[in-house]
Amino acid sequence: MFAASNQLLWSMIGLLLTIGGTFLEAHSITFPWSWSQHGIQTVSLGVSYQIGAVLLIGCLGGQNAGALSQIAYLVMGLALHPVFDEGGGIGYIKLSQFGYLLGFIPGAWICGFVAFQTRPKLETLTFSCICGLLTIHLCGIIYLIVSHAFQGQGTDNPLLTQAILKYSWFAIPSQLAIVCAVTVVAYLLRHLMFY
Repeated sequence: MFAASNQLLWSMIGLLLTIGGTFLEAHSITFPWSWSQHGIQTVSLGVSYQIGAVLLIGCLGGQNAGALSQIAYLVMGLALHPVFDEGGGIGYIKLSQFGYLLGFIPGAWICGFVAFQTRPKLETLTFSCICGLLTIHLCGIIYLIVSHAFQGQGTDNPLLTQAILKYSWFAIPSQLAIVCAVTVVAYLLRHLMFY
């Protein structure tokens, strides 16, 4: 698919996008029917562009570049570089949201794999991003369940339910809006750069 040098370049781009996306809050504009009353305003989506960067590199660089960029991101963060949302360091493994960060690796790989199965179309790129997003959330939820089980709290604990609601259920609608943006950007860039 890509030469090794291209995969390395896309991996570096993915690493930089993920780091930058971690600290950049996602916004949307208000609906057009309210523009006459209040003008065009931005509204926070309550999430960062981090997952968008993970999915975008999968759509543009393919599965290997996507996975390599996220492996590099995790290694940097665990090696005390403050590239994660709440800093970095090996102690990050104990945080509830670490499973979602682990999910970036298979999420980027699956997104990249599906994105390059056919010529880039909006619907196939959307499907690849949704597959990657669901993979990230599945890994995060599994990590939450396992960490609660090992802490002796059980899987019927209200704290587990609250964590799943906080990190998955409440975040998915905003992340789906980011998927829409990633799909359009990936579609345009794939047509400009590769065809």
